[in-house]
Amino acid sequence: MRKGLIVFFLWTIGLPAQVLQKDLSNLTWTFYQSGKNEKMKATVPGTVHTDLLANQRIPDPFLESNENEVQWIENEDWTYEVQFSLTDIERKKKHIELIFEGLDTYANVSLNGQTILEADNMFRTWKIDVKPFVKAHNQLKIQFKSAVTKVNALAQKLPFQLPDDNRVFARKAPYQFGWDWGPRLVTCGIWKPVKLQLWDAVLIDHVFHEQRSVSPEKAELIVHVALTNSQLTTVELVVNAQSQILNLKKGNTQVEVPITIENPKLWWCNGLGQPNLYTFPIQLKQDGKIIEQRELTLGIRTIELVQESDAKGKSFYFKLNGKPVFMKGSNVIPPDSFVPRVTKAQWINLVENARLSNQNMLRVWGGGIYADDAFYQACDEKGIMVWQDFMFACALYPGDASFLNSIENEVEDQVKRLQKHPSIALWCGNNESDEGWHNWGWQKKYNYSALDSAQIWNDYQRLFHQLIPNKLRQLLPKNEYRYWPSSPSIGWGRKESLTQGDSHYWGVWWGMEPFEKYNEKVGRFMSEYGFQGIPSLPTLEYLSNGEPLSMQSKSIRHHQKHPTGYAIINEYMQRDFWVPTDFEKYHYVSQLLQARGIKIAIEAHRLAKPYCMGTLYWQLNDCWPVTSWSSLDYLGHWKATHYQIKESFAPVFLAVTQNEAGLSIVGSTDTLEEKAGKLTVRLFDFSGVELWSASKDCTLDIEKSTMLMPISFTELPKFVKEKSVLLMEFDSNHKKTTAYHYFVKPKEMQLEKPKVEVKIIGETLLEVSSNTLAKNVFLYAEGHFFNDNFFDIIPGIPRIIKTDRPTDTVKIMSLFDAMH
Repeated sequence: MRKGLIVFFLWTIGLPAQVLQKDLSNLTWTFYQSGKNEKMKATVPGTVHTDLLANQRIPDPFLESNENEVQWIENEDWTYEVQFSLTDIERKKKHIELIFEGLDTYANVSLNGQTILEADNMFRTWKIDVKPFVKAHNQLKIQFKSAVTKVNALAQKLPFQLPDDNRVFARKAPYQFGWDWGPRLVTCGIWKPVKLQLWDAVLIDHVFHEQRSVSPEKAELIVHVALTNSQLTTVELVVNAQSQILNLKKGNTQVEVPITIENPKLWWCNGLGQPNLYTFPIQLKQDGKIIEQRELTLGIRTIELVQESDAKGKSFYFKLNGKPVFMKGSNVIPPDSFVPRVTKAQWINLVENARLSNQNMLRVWGGGIYADDAFYQACDEKGIMVWQDFMFACALYPGDASFLNSIENEVEDQVKRLQKHPSIALWCGNNESDEGWHNWGWQKKYNYSALDSAQIWNDYQRLFHQLIPNKLRQLLPKNEYRYWPSSPSIGWGRKESLTQGDSHYWGVWWGMEPFEKYNEKVGRFMSEYGFQGIPSLPTLEYLSNGEPLSMQSKSIRHHQKHPTGYAIINEYMQRDFWVPTDFEKYHYVSQLLQARGIKIAIEAHRLAKPYCMGTLYWQLNDCWPVTSWSSLDYLGHWKATHYQIKESFAPVFLAVTQNEAGLSIVGSTDTLEEKAGKLTVRLFDFSGVELWSASKDCTLDIEKSTMLMPISFTELPKFVKEKSVLLMEFDSNHKKTTAYHYFVKPKEMQLEKPKVEVKIIGETLLEVSSNTLAKNVFLYAEGHFFNDNFFDIIPGIPRIIKTDRPTDTVKIMSLFDAMH
């Protein structure tokens, strides 16, 4: 059984008191376009787009420019139907509830011809008592109205337009309406399972825990079990082998069960320790028989968001179990435009790729969806802390009572689902809505009057400064309440954005500032920054669907959603690299360019510890095959950036600061203890001749970056900067951290053609060597994964690379090859 989920068990029909569940998702569903009689087979969970694709009625929207060919779907209404039967024993249950875990979005639900639900929120769970309507044989019909038609009609009710799009009226995944990395695919459908829940007197409604106190000797917890009971009844509740008899009155009852854990093993994030978890069985019994059973999996830990005034502004950092933690991570978007087809294995693999690259935090971005249970369970098990946005992004929202009521219910549904996860570190109201209002010129663009502006801003504050935080306070134990109204708190164009709160810095890319500007623009917690890179060649071949690859091809142009994205890439490439004319080489250099920018940014952030205590790059993944800011492309391939992330986020970190007088070697560690070791620094020319070396014993401070070795240029022999590299190695307890420093930009390096040799030295081990400096060596073998790639080789210092399975055919490209 998978840990971390609350699980319902199915029991043999015939025991009247038991809580039963019937999954309707795996029955035979049909769907059709409203107004037409042609019925087609449907998949539930699913979407209308994927159902049309499976029935060969549309081309694949992810290939070529087929996205354009399917835009008509968003303007149509669609109907889904299924038939199901109930036995006599099932129909005798006192309560028969139909549960929709997710309807996207505007849905009229009827059962046997009776309307039972009008749904209007993709992020809610809908539960309807259908006891009065069920028969032995039943017909369930769900009619989805066009979300585009619906929101356009709702927008007409306001005397002004809300920024940024009419999508704000729908509680629906914002990214479906298109983003600068994603297609416009406004879909609909039954996107999560449909179930029947049958019960008699009592059932478990919700389970969560409260951590009262923790010490090395013991942890004191309260497990809260919320029961729904429809009559006077007596039950036995067993939590972790502790039993109590409950005499229940009709209504809702919350039971508190104290639990003590001796010598508790704490939950730690990736890099600091083990993410220890505890699982407690929960049983509800009546007349000695189990009527419902669940599991609660939790982690013992404390998390604090610390904001304290200091001489430079106000801090913004997290403490885990009393220890300040430098957060290293990324922003997560939905892994597909059609989320129901994302498997649990894909959700888990997303988290695993973050763990493998030394990340300890993922931000679930507010323009997508609340992630699948499998994602949060994986974060719990792999020690990845979660910054959880509510699903609001880059816009302002209506403030009418109906809309606010819908959001209040959404918040309750999602918080109850997620609050048990030890990985949840922060709840955040929205993405960039505050910044948009104050910095993006919306008032001028939409010509708001003073009265309009006051109403819009008052509605914003009512939602993000009152409704959501008040609901969180109601639902969460006091020590689990950590809320941040908007990310970022201040826009990147204002100096205060770098002295307090979290920062989204987009001067690089949007502002066309050079990568080196990252060294100056360092805030207290950098929650967004990034640069685009073209995806892997297999992903490009997939999206092009046989069309020859070139920067002018229709497919390649279509799968770039930023209006000037390729022009920006080209401009930055000219600054730091040569610009190849060959497509494959251009693609390779674009990945190096992205990795170079991210490397400079992360170095700046980590060197500024403890002033800066977090760096979350934009973005981890893609929702379709595209040129974007991601480090993992849609098919899961690691771009050069993801390999760079793995190196830049390593627990022990080395970097160089350089000025006209010389260099300084700086180190940092994100471990819980100081790192004592030996630093060795060697200067090589590109032919592998060692020109100079020095070493010293030193200790890395856990609280701040440590200046390890100053090097004046006068100490060094004469060398050609364009043909030299500095190799740094820090050896601590037989674990070695290696870093390279070059004195000029890549386009200024005087590289020679390398002879790179790959030797098989084990079943899955390769030794890679070169006769001259080989810069950014890229290994490729179809279907294979290498644990390191895009690496540098100094002659005489081979690299040992591990593959996921044996291979004897490896293609090689280096920077020299791309430049010639």
